Amino acid sequence: MGSDTRPVGTPNEVARDLFDGLPDRYDLLAEVLSFGQNRRWRSAMVDAVTVMDPPPRRVLDVATGTAGVALMLSQRTGAQITGVDLTEPMLRRGRDRITQHGQAGRIRVLVARGEQLPFPDGTFDALTFTYLLRYVADPAATLRELARVVRPGGCVANLEFAVPTNPGWRAAWVAYTRVVLPAAGLLTGGPEWYRVGRFLGPSISGFYRRYPVDWLKDAWRAAGLDAVTTRPMSLGGGLVMSARKPDG
Repeated sequence: MGSDTRPVGTPNEVARDLFDGLPDRYDLLAEVLSFGQNRRWRSAMVDAVTVMDPPPRRVLDVATGTAGVALMLSQRTGAQITGVDLTEPMLRRGRDRITQHGQAGRIRVLVARGEQLPFPDGTFDALTFTYLLRYVADPAATLRELARVVRPGGCVANLEFAVPTNPGWRAAWVAYTRVVLPAAGLLTGGPEWYRVGRFLGPSISGFYRRYPVDWLKDAWRAAGLDAVTTRPMSLGGGLVMSARKPDG
């Protein structure tokens, strides 16, 4: 397939272009193509919310997609969950899943951008966001906006793909993301998932060239968050970050 299969446009447009056609099989294929690691990574991110004392009452999940993290939050906390995403087809699938799990009274979802959230300052006790920063034009400004809607003393947690630092694992990761992932996407999900598989590796590598992990930690602190932690997952293929918003 030619190079014209790669999405182009602003980061938000790229996200819509990639994910508009994927919602019906997104959750199954995400697990298959991550060798079953996606759910474990999500769970590690949600851990940062479940240990809050007192427990959170209101949680925002940004880039909620088909509501996988929102459902996990509802299962593991007693909070009311709000999920936002800029891709309407993904949200429609998310609403269906929420209803199927009997969580319509606990979870609401709506269209919104992480860069411009439609909530007052300090609305939420905790906020999670997943695979978001590669799809925004200004990650530092987006982090400031995410922190804005969290109350003092609240928690912010994030999951993102990462590039292994060990040279051997990094070489294997490059081979997997450039060759195996696109082929597996084509075989299991068709042309739409081929495009996603072909896009992911270069997108992840390019992101960390511009925004290394140390830069990200500094950006979280500059957004007004402290106690920033990083947890590499699966030999460095994933990264969970968490922080708190200082009291007062």
